[in-house]
Amino acid sequence: MADMSQSTPTREASPAPSSKPPLRIFRNLNAKLAATPMILTALVIFVGCSVWTIVYSFTNSRLLPKTNFVGFDQYERLWSTKRWMIAVENVAIYGILSLIFTMIIGFFLATLLDRKIRFEDTFRTIFLYPFALSFIVTGLVWQWILNPEFGVQKIVRSLGWESFTFDPLFNAEIVIYGILIAGLWQGTGLVMVIMLAGLRGIPEDIWKAAKVDGIGTAKTYTHIILPMMKPVLVTALVLISAGIVKVYDLVVAQTAGGPGIASDVPAKYVYDSLFQRQNLGQGFAASTMMLVMVVIILIPYFYLQYGGKKAK
Repeated sequence: MADMSQSTPTREASPAPSSKPPLRIFRNLNAKLAATPMILTALVIFVGCSVWTIVYSFTNSRLLPKTNFVGFDQYERLWSTKRWMIAVENVAIYGILSLIFTMIIGFFLATLLDRKIRFEDTFRTIFLYPFALSFIVTGLVWQWILNPEFGVQKIVRSLGWESFTFDPLFNAEIVIYGILIAGLWQGTGLVMVIMLAGLRGIPEDIWKAAKVDGIGTAKTYTHIILPMMKPVLVTALVLISAGIVKVYDLVVAQTAGGPGIASDVPAKYVYDSLFQRQNLGQGFAASTMMLVMVVIILIPYFYLQYGGKKAK
């Protein structure tokens, strides 16, 4: 009889089958496939058209593009043209003042709403509503408001101030400031909402600690809150700057570039060169310079976002 006490040999555990991780190119494949149309669109339309524009800016193309290269002739003509210089000066004035006042007013309104005042939703909607309008509508509205025949000047004079004068859209010296008023009215609400979102992201303990330490409200904002909102501030600056470079609709709706060429901007110069004067080479050169302006804006953005971070 076999010895039942003899231990039965145990089955050795077979090693688990080695599963190789998928190649990097096949990771998150569904997401990559879904993003393919967007990537192709960006490469073909943005990158491809930008390269095509830059290449043909070195030609003397007129009505139709042609590969007759003339070097930097188009750029020399561009920077020696009075109209282009006025356009660059206007966009510089509009841009600097728009950045300063939009950020200041937007942050001020955000701080007021952050105090959880009554009817906050109503005020937020009122301030943000102009941004929902197209620039053409905004331009036409402010063209009526600033018209001396039935706008602000007419109303003030009807109240007894017969010598009051306020006609910025008809004065070549200050016409760009009339356009700036409309731009501030439309863009400040967006900055306010961005700033408000940043303020609502500040922990409540920060405010309590500052209050316990006896730090005043103004100093708390300037020394504590604003440094913590750096990503929000940079995002707002980039959005405003991108809109400044391509400002076109407001100018067309309010002044059409006038009086004369006093309110011309680079985007309008490009449009007129391409479609009115049928000078493709000059229009492409101006477009390339606008692209350079955008790159100049993006370089500080990427530096502020990624340049100062140390690798972990």
